Amino acid sequence: MFFVYALYSKEYDKIYIGFTSNPEARVDHHNNPNNQGWTARYQPWMLIHLEPFLTKSEAMAREKQLKSARGRQFVKSIVNSL
Repeated sequence: MFFVYALYSKEYDKIYIGFTSNPEARVDHHNNPNNQGWTARYQPWMLIHLEPFLTKSEAMAREKQLKSARGRQFVKSIVNSL
C-alpha cells in the first residue's frame, strides 16, 4: 500500500506534498535534524493529510494532482481549517 501525504510547517507557512509506503517513517525523516533535503529548512513538519492507494502509480498520479494549482488550493483549505 502507498500513501500520499501533505505536511505543513506552521512556523514558515510551507506545505510539502509527497508519497510513500511508510508514512510514519517518512514524517520522522522530514523532521530528523540530520535531514539534508529541502524540508530540513522548514522543520518542524506536521502531517495534515494522508490518502491510501493500492498501487504506486495511483499514489504518484494523486501526488501530481495535489501539486497542481487546484490541488494546492485543496491542501490550503486543510491548512486554513486548522
